[in-house]
Amino acid sequence: MFALQRISLLGAAALAFGLPAHADENLFGYVKGAETLPKGSTELYQFFTTRWDKGTGHYRALDLTTELEYGYTDRFTVSAELRAMSLNTSGLVIDGYLPGDKKLSLRSSGLELSGKYNFLSPAKDDIGLSGTAAFSHSWIDPHSGSKKKQYSAEFGLQVQKYFLEGQLIVAGNAALEATWAKRANIDDLPAGFDWPLEPEMEVEPTFGVGLSYRFAPGWFAGVEMLHQSEYETGVGKERWSLFAGPTLHYASKDWWSTLTYVRQLKGGGEGYDGQPSGLHLIEKTRNELRLKLGYNF
Repeated sequence: MFALQRISLLGAAALAFGLPAHADENLFGYVKGAETLPKGSTELYQFFTTRWDKGTGHYRALDLTTELEYGYTDRFTVSAELRAMSLNTSGLVIDGYLPGDKKLSLRSSGLELSGKYNFLSPAKDDIGLSGTAAFSHSWIDPHSGSKKKQYSAEFGLQVQKYFLEGQLIVAGNAALEATWAKRANIDDLPAGFDWPLEPEMEVEPTFGVGLSYRFAPGWFAGVEMLHQSEYETGVGKERWSLFAGPTLHYASKDWWSTLTYVRQLKGGGEGYDGQPSGLHLIEKTRNELRLKLGYNF
């Protein structure tokens, strides 16, 4: 009886203060919150991300991610995800990255295991703080669609703060990813095309911030911004980019959805002949659109 009363009071408080109905609800497309799932609860996520426009030619990629997340304790969440991608590019050759036209039908591309520990709860403490660790393996290069072995480890921190009794939510992220990668050989490359086969080591710091405002029951609108750079052995700082754009989130009792569009505002580092200035369009595109769906059970 006491447990039922406690659940009722928590639910009423969530409605009264306008807090998300489910812990770890994704208000943003890229920026992560500090919440974790309650012990014993499970969420299933499906992400759809399309990336397009490298300045010249035609380039469009679709990334699919299916993730299952489980609350091992009230503070510690574990998750596993499977990735897939498709690619359609033509009229664009980038030395060392894009050998030429390619149509890749949807196929599996990687997997990831991760954990998230909550140190401070944004709903109970003055500010929320969590840490994440993720380990991933992929076998398709996300830029060219060619075969490429890649192993990555990422460690991150997430902060989250409620304002105006939960009507305004601010989140910030900092993450560092280390990657070992090795391309597979490609037959019939263009004459003189550079396609290095030696293993590469990369370090990628990422910083993000998001702001979301509840403008109606269950509805949040906001904006998020991401800054990412990459350092490679033998090259140093290879690239950097700044993305920003609007996000829209809706949540019902058992499911939620988030739609985010981000556009590259600035970028630099390695480029190719003919690309627009002030952007990085070799490993990034000008636009990304992401739809996230979550189901609680």
